[in-house]
Amino acid sequence: VHLVESGGGSVESGGSLRLSCAASGFAFGGYTMTWVRQAPGKEREGIACISANSGVTHYADSVKGRFTISRDNAKNTLYLQMNSLNPEDMATYYCAAVTGACWYGLFDILDASSRYWGQGTRVTVFS
Repeated sequence: VHLVESGGGSVESGGSLRLSCAASGFAFGGYTMTWVRQAPGKEREGIACISANSGVTHYADSVKGRFTISRDNAKNTLYLQMNSLNPEDMATYYCAAVTGACWYGLFDILDASSRYWGQGTRVTVFS
């Protein structure tokens, strides 16, 4: 099983980045997928999830209206479009495959729900 994130980097405040997560070795199209981030010295934060068929998405309040999660099951790839980035968004971003549905409570039960994790990609936002 592999989840490989890419697309991180340094961006000026107000800018945009698009993260990708390439999946292999498991039935990607059958899993709810999430993006999770962790800033230095802070708790891990689930920020977005998407159902297996893309019909349902949920976002943390901290990113709602700025970030968009999407997936292409034909390409086994998950995406996160991040707009209006600010220094509070600076973190390492991880994708994870989880068991169960994408719902507003998923971010509170990530430890129990997560099945596979990527190695992360770092996002730096400078003002």
